[in-house]
Amino acid sequence: MRIGLLVCDHVRPEFFGISGDYEDMFRRLFAGHQEVEVMAFDAVNGELPAGPSEADAWLTTGSRHSVNEEEPWIRDLEEFVRKVAVAGVPFVGICFGHQLIAKALGGSVVKSDRGWGVGVQEVEVNPDLGLGDSYRVLTSYEDQVATLPPGGEILGWNEHCPVSMLGVGSTILGIQGHPEFEPAYSEALMESRRGTLIPEGTVEAGLASLDDKPDRDRLADWLIEFIETARGAQPDSG
Repeated sequence: MRIGLLVCDHVRPEFFGISGDYEDMFRRLFAGHQEVEVMAFDAVNGELPAGPSEADAWLTTGSRHSVNEEEPWIRDLEEFVRKVAVAGVPFVGICFGHQLIAKALGGSVVKSDRGWGVGVQEVEVNPDLGLGDSYRVLTSYEDQVATLPPGGEILGWNEHCPVSMLGVGSTILGIQGHPEFEPAYSEALMESRRGTLIPEGTVEAGLASLDDKPDRDRLADWLIEFIETARGAQPDSG
């Protein structure tokens, strides 16, 4: 199964030694699934696929950028999301990609008055998803989805982020958290933004939350299951 990874940012050079670049993080996330081939497209630098059929499913990385920025590559990526939605190819948006889904398909994204979400958060979920009652995931975000696109539904939520997971139809999924992150990288991001972008108290609470182990492997398995179901294929197909 070919997953097209739309890379929407790159790790700062001083952090590269922690977990590599975002492409590396996603390759490790799916390392337990030998059927998965990750093909990266450098979307932040203008590299986009010719069309939705170039991969069996699509996935976006997060980004330091906001989907509300007037950057040509973001507008082009929005158009690609709309093409994928029409084609019915599975699409999973992570953080920036979660917000991109909402904006591209007619919803809205705002800088939340709840402030930054960092560290490990617990997300309650729709029990029909097969994820149990909740999952824990590393987070790093300031923008949030404010209104859903037409046909969208809330699949996961918590007090800080009421739209922590969204779905549009049976093929499009957005997750505000970062299942690909490792705690050491999350810690480095928080420390680099301490007292400048992110208030001291928020950073301290986020660092304390790292004692709660995120459900990384469970989310990775579930994402592959979601994609396979969206494709209408059996889990062992390639």
